[in-house]
Amino acid sequence: MGFLGKKVRLNRLLGRGDGRYLGVTVDHAMARGVLKGLDAIDDTIAKLVAGGPDAITMHKGIAQKCFERHAGAVPLVMKCSTFSPYQPDQDTVVCDVEEAVRLGADAVSIGCIVCGDSQPGQLAALARIAKEAGSAGMPLFAHIYPRGNRIDPKDRGTWENVAYAARVGAELGVDLVKVNYTGDRDSFAKVAEACPAMLVAAGGEPGKELKHYFQMTHDVLDAGGAGVTYGRFVFQYRDPVSLIKAIASMIHGNASVKEAIELLEQLERGT
Repeated sequence: MGFLGKKVRLNRLLGRGDGRYLGVTVDHAMARGVLKGLDAIDDTIAKLVAGGPDAITMHKGIAQKCFERHAGAVPLVMKCSTFSPYQPDQDTVVCDVEEAVRLGADAVSIGCIVCGDSQPGQLAALARIAKEAGSAGMPLFAHIYPRGNRIDPKDRGTWENVAYAARVGAELGVDLVKVNYTGDRDSFAKVAEACPAMLVAAGGEPGKELKHYFQMTHDVLDAGGAGVTYGRFVFQYRDPVSLIKAIASMIHGNASVKEAIELLEQLERGT
């Protein structure tokens, strides 16, 4: 029965049938503060749903208070952990699989910071969630980043450390691993080769120009990644609905960077 449940949920998450994934996240407030776009959270979620991503990731309280009217419109990924501005290298479990099932989630997601002194405890937490998810037929996503205190901050983006983070997820039974982009197509291809689980790239720190995100999306796919999961880049954009549709044209429609940007411009003009 559990295996059927997992298949049902994965079919909803990957409903386009191409094995690719476009996720958006609104799980930042406890980790980074109430950012612009997360203050009016009801309005933001409504815009994200209207864009039609493959899923939206959020914490349980926001799901309970803000997602009910969108139930069934877009798959829900329940975030089960968070770090904080005061403990940036420590993800703490704040939700379990049973709660996610009760709230109708299609997957659970957990963060994990590796390459630091807190790694053993976080791996243990990830392993426990993996066991619970397997028993419940619940797909498991993990956001795994090599930013612990045992490595130099300048080395957090090397392909070797990102590949290690991705492989940790695969080794522990994660279905979809989210990692930082390594900066170019060839290095990210090495990460994808080392990770037998589905691999997606995070948006990373804000500040990039629009075209850089589109190029990154293209290069992730070309390198063998399954897609992207974006947060601030999307929910802080002036027109999230059009932006999601434009990114989806690349992930699910094989549009080029130029074609996706042109589509975004057309959608924003209303033509």
